Amino acid sequence: MQSASSTGTQRSAKAQKFHRLLSLPTVDLAALRELLWSGAPEEDPKVRAQSWQMLLGYLPPVQDRQPSGLQKKREEYEELRRRHYLPVEAEAPSGDVDGAILRQIRLDIPRTSPGLPIFGHQRIQQLLERILFIWSLRHPASGYVQGINDLATPFVVVLLASELDCLPEEINVDAASDDTLDAVEAGAYWCLTKFLSDIQDHYTSGQPGIQQMVAKLREIVHRIDQKLYDHLEEQGLDFLQLSFRWMNCLLLREFPFPCVIRLWDTYIAEPLEGFSSFHVYVCAVFLIYWSPQLKQMDYQQLMLFMQKLPTGKWRNQEIETLLAEAFVLKSLFHSSPNHLNPR
Repeated sequence: MQSASSTGTQRSAKAQKFHRLLSLPTVDLAALRELLWSGAPEEDPKVRAQSWQMLLGYLPPVQDRQPSGLQKKREEYEELRRRHYLPVEAEAPSGDVDGAILRQIRLDIPRTSPGLPIFGHQRIQQLLERILFIWSLRHPASGYVQGINDLATPFVVVLLASELDCLPEEINVDAASDDTLDAVEAGAYWCLTKFLSDIQDHYTSGQPGIQQMVAKLREIVHRIDQKLYDHLEEQGLDFLQLSFRWMNCLLLREFPFPCVIRLWDTYIAEPLEGFSSFHVYVCAVFLIYWSPQLKQMDYQQLMLFMQKLPTGKWRNQEIETLLAEAFVLKSLFHSSPNHLNPR
């Protein structure tokens, strides 16, 4: 069976650009960001995994340092597992804080990405449990919050597809050795940790990061589509109700999983300090996309529609359009925040 990674003669022009860049002795991270912003090649799972891990600081950009760098991070993670997870693994969760966290994680994991068979597999559920539990203990300011389980899933899928050299939809968990899953687990933990570092105030008490993003979304919609804004106001639909899940789970529950992976190419390519800002523009474009239908609905219809948006048949083409329009919006407004002030 031919591997998913195409041979040199079969590679798309996009894949060739990535391979040229990633094979340099020292990878230019700014050039990699620019390339990944427009999406990794779908046919080559290793390219996407390398790009994500490099931009999130897990894989060193200097080729000579990659084997030792990865080994060191994997050993660090193994030590975290020994210190934090092994003591509780054999015990039933107790009544203390750690026990309560573990109970909540164990409740949430079976509900994680129910449409993807991979997350119903016991080995993947155990891997996710360890990642989430260790992350929560290492980040006590927020601890585990529902939604973080969703945010771990793209990393698990992308890294496992790369390790097995297959497309994400072809992953066979039973074909993965324990060593392969250990490598995926360590990589997913460190990538998730870096990814969340920019948005940890989404998950601290009161969730101030989410509150700020919702307020900004409200301002953008008021400025761009006042008729929609007025209609939502008249119906009493609060922007926090409307978009909390979008901010908390970064649209993971709104799109088919391949679309999420494509979206995250761009999110990971955005400079970390700009990522949470760009997400608001994506949400604004996404909301305004439905504007003609939304303006015809009353409160109850709006709530039902927003809870199950008709995006089941979306493909990467729709995501590309969303990202392009969000980029234009950000270009117009981000450097001139006074444009957002309601008149």
